[in-house]
Parts: sequence; C-alpha cells; structure tokens
Amino acid sequence: MKRFITVLFLFFLVISAGCGGGGGGGGDDSAEGSSGSGGLTSTVTDAYVVIAWNDLGMHCMDGKDYSVFSILPPYNNLHAQVIRRSDGRLVEGQIYLTYQSYPDPSTSKKNTISSTKTNFWDYVSNLFGYNPSPDYGLNLSDPSKSNPTPSDLPAEMSFNSQYRWWEAEGIPLTPYNDDGTKNYYPMVKVVARDFSGSVLAETLTVLPVSDELDCSGCHSSQSGNNDARPSQGWVNDPQPERDWKLNILRLHDEKNPDAITSAGLSARYQGTGLFDTVQTYGQPILCADCHSSNALQAKGVSGVPSLTRAIHHRHSGVKDPSTGKTLDSIPDRRACYKCHPGSQTRCLRGAMGGNNIECQDCHGSMSAVADPSRQGWLSMPACQYCHNKTGPNGSFTRYKTVFSSGTTLRTVYSNRFATDPDTPMKGISLYRFSTGHGGLQCEACHGSTHAIYPSTHGNDNIQSINLQGYSGTISNCATCHQNPPVTAKGGPHGMHIVGQSWVKEHKKHAKSALSDCAQCHGADYRGSPLSEMWQTRTLSVEDGSKTLLKGHRVSCYDCHNGPNGGD
Repeated sequence: MKRFITVLFLFFLVISAGCGGGGGGGGDDSAEGSSGSGGLTSTVTDAYVVIAWNDLGMHCMDGKDYSVFSILPPYNNLHAQVIRRSDGRLVEGQIYLTYQSYPDPSTSKKNTISSTKTNFWDYVSNLFGYNPSPDYGLNLSDPSKSNPTPSDLPAEMSFNSQYRWWEAEGIPLTPYNDDGTKNYYPMVKVVARDFSGSVLAETLTVLPVSDELDCSGCHSSQSGNNDARPSQGWVNDPQPERDWKLNILRLHDEKNPDAITSAGLSARYQGTGLFDTVQTYGQPILCADCHSSNALQAKGVSGVPSLTRAIHHRHSGVKDPSTGKTLDSIPDRRACYKCHPGSQTRCLRGAMGGNNIECQDCHGSMSAVADPSRQGWLSMPACQYCHNKTGPNGSFTRYKTVFSSGTTLRTVYSNRFATDPDTPMKGISLYRFSTGHGGLQCEACHGSTHAIYPSTHGNDNIQSINLQGYSGTISNCATCHQNPPVTAKGGPHGMHIVGQSWVKEHKKHAKSALSDCAQCHGADYRGSPLSEMWQTRTLSVEDGSKTLLKGHRVSCYDCHNGPNGGD
C-alpha cells in the first residue's frame, strides 16, 4: 500500500512539475523581494523556505571506465531543510521533498542520465557486491534505498530524524551534460510539497561532481615520465583511461607481488596478481578491499595502510615533472591538483579559496595527510581554529591557517564559531554534520565544504541570491522569519538582528553591554571582519540617512564620535 501511494504521489508530481515555488526576501530584516537568478521567479507562497546543499562541495568519481579498478563510484549526497517562516522553525514531517534535474543557467543544458556516460553499471556488482538498476546508485548508509540520477521525473528524498534533514544519498551523477559536454556543477531543483501535492517552496542548488581523479599525468604510457614506468614497460592500452590504470596495477604487482594471497583475497581475485586478475579474468579491483576507506565505509585488511595514507605517503616524495619539486614541498593547491580536482574543476572555490587560502592551510602537507594517526575523511580541520580569538581575552580574528606552527593546531580561545564536538561520532568534529541557529545545519547557511559562500563559481551562488537577493552567507533574517524577532544576542553565533530595526534598538543594548559590541566591532570599535556589510544598504539615522557599502566594516564612528559619542 505504501509503495502504491508513493507511486501515485510521484505520478502527480510528473503532471504538475511545471508549477512554480516559494521564495525568500531581500533585505536584512525586511523582505524586499528579488527575482533572484537561475529561473525561479514565481512565488507560490512565502510561508516556507527550503534550503538544499551538497555535503562536500565536490564529489569525485573514477571517470567513465570501471573495468580496471575503482577508488570512488559515482556518488553524490543531497541534503535539505525546510523552515516555516511564521515561527522560524524547522519542518520535520507531514511534507514531501523531491529533487530533479535543472538546466544550467548559463547554457540551458541538462544532465538527466548517467548510465549512457559510464560503464559503471557493467561492473558495479563485481566491484561492490550490489546490483542497482541503471541510473540508480549505491547507498552505503542504507543499501535498501537506491536513489536515481536527477532527471525530469521528480525523485523523492527521505527524512533523517537524527540530523533533521531530508536526504538523497549516493546519487550517481556524472560531470557530463546530455550532449556530452563537461559540466562539473550540474544543477538540481529541490521542491517541498504538502500531501495534496501543493508546492510549499523550492530552491536550486549544485550537485558538484568531477572525474579529475586522474593519475595520467605520470602513469599514462604517453606521459614520458620514466620514474613511473613499470619495469616490464608501459602497457600502451589503446583506451587512455584503462591505460594509466593498468600501468598502476603493473607497478603495484612489482612492489607487492603477494598482495592477493597475503590479504586473503584469492577467492575474489584469481589471477597471479592484480594486473592478471583484470586482463585474464576480467575482474576489476576495488582498492578498498585491502586499503580501508572511510569514504566507502570499507574496513580493508588489517595491517594494510588506509587508502589515503598509502597514496599520500607514496607520493609525498614524488617530484612534479614540471617543476622538479617534491609534491610535499609545494605549499599550495598545485600539488593537490595533480591528482585531485583540479585544474579544471577548481574544487577549492569557496570564500576561503578565493582569499588565497590553500589546501595545506587546512589539511597540512601531503606527509601530514599521510600521518598514521589521521583518519581519512574524519580527521578534518574545524572552523574554530581559524575563526578564533587572538588570546583568552583577545578579539575575534580570522587566521589564514589552522596551524600555529608546523602541524600543531592553533589553541582555541572561543567556541562561538566552533563545529559540534563528537559529531557525527565520538572524538570527531565535522563541519558537514554540525548545526547552528534554530537547528539549521551549518552548511545550510554557509554553503558546502570547499564551496563556502560566496563561491567563485556562479552556480554555487544561485541559491543564496534567490533566497535573499545577494550572494554570500544566508544572513538575511527575513529569509527564514516572516517577522524577524528583534534580538540582541539570539541570532546566529549570538548575533543581534541587523538592518533598520537594529538602528532603532541598539542604543539601549550598547549602553548596558558595550563590551559585547567589541566582540564583532573590534576592541577599538572601528570595525572588524565580523562587522562587514554583506550588501550595500541605506539606513535611516537620527540626522538623515547613511549609506554603508558592501564590504564596509561597521563601526561606532560611522554615525557617532566613537562608542561614547551618542546619547
């Protein structure tokens, strides 16, 4: 019966998919209204708002070919939360959320199918032991729930009560439009509906995916890199993607000739080595069978280093063919982009990447990433190491790196901007699972890891522009509050309301707790990064009006002769 109702509901969605959706406001404490960007211009109701995001800012897949080995399958995660604007609270039931493909705003091209763009489904059973239908993906958290590639047919999301979000995990999206052109930032539309099928709200977001997990720069038979050449010679396979992968397996066999037997995998891999297993028996290799991978929730084989440690340790001393420097000694993202996405994808494209913060500033050097004590995908830098105070009684500042020196993490003097401790498990504190104001996930307001608002790529910013009228952190109170409450400390991170309402209210609060103002406006009350304007605004003040430009650091001296210059 439940399956019948779901099918009937999805049939209704198909015939009503042309309906518009809800929108947000434009000003800090008032809904100015904005047509936004990307095509969502109609408003069905302003009673709800939906915010959606990808969890990592970029998901990687092995490419089009899975016949040799696999590190990562096509696997994308979509999360969303819904807010009722009348009271600013999360909606956690009695509605449906769906996702579907949406044309790229700059090209009008769509990405609605994956099975014709990769041979993943020919080998998924041999690699992972599951057999999802074409265009349906793996789901490592709940194998019983296989989510489809975004298409013109709305696909239903599931509610996760632990994290208070709707989710679709393991979406098998590829970075190729339907016409074959590359698109690393495909768009999806997320729609919230009630049980009658009426649209409550909708939004656009990016499900970024890259196939630049590529080792051909050194391991291709045509690379000319003799340091990576197997002793038996280059494979010279006519298919470029198979070629560099087979070269890697040949090298692996040379260095670890007994890998299959010592790992106890002779029943699964029957060749004399990994290369022979692929070439003779047609069985592709899953690297995580031996090398544990938290990304795949794979335990690997005891005594064998994790996949992230094995790769980063082995390559930390490798020299960049173009510079002659070891990858470990290169202090910027050029070292990482040799293998990670990348030179085209630009994985690190958010606010931090745009401010010349490098991968190593958060993750450390390649040898640091290979540290045996580190847990791949779990031992990650936390927000509070950079968004910190200068000392126990100091002012808030923004540091460029999480390290005070070497690999020593900076001492944290305030948890105002901290990730949640022991999240999602004891001893781990991850941004992508942490919550903030009103139970909203941090990523809902600030954007996905590696693509923190505002991003250098336009598609990432479409959602925030649609919701509040400008790119950047979702900071407009009217986005989620129909009537924004006037509060001195009840906003995100203990912030006061901003905009015209605060002009009227701030005097009495400043008189009673001036030291609180210094937390964001600086010890000298002349402004700090935390008091920057997100957009240009003209505010009414006692002697007329005041225009504050986007990026301006608001201070007491803008309207008064310092903190004690007013009445």
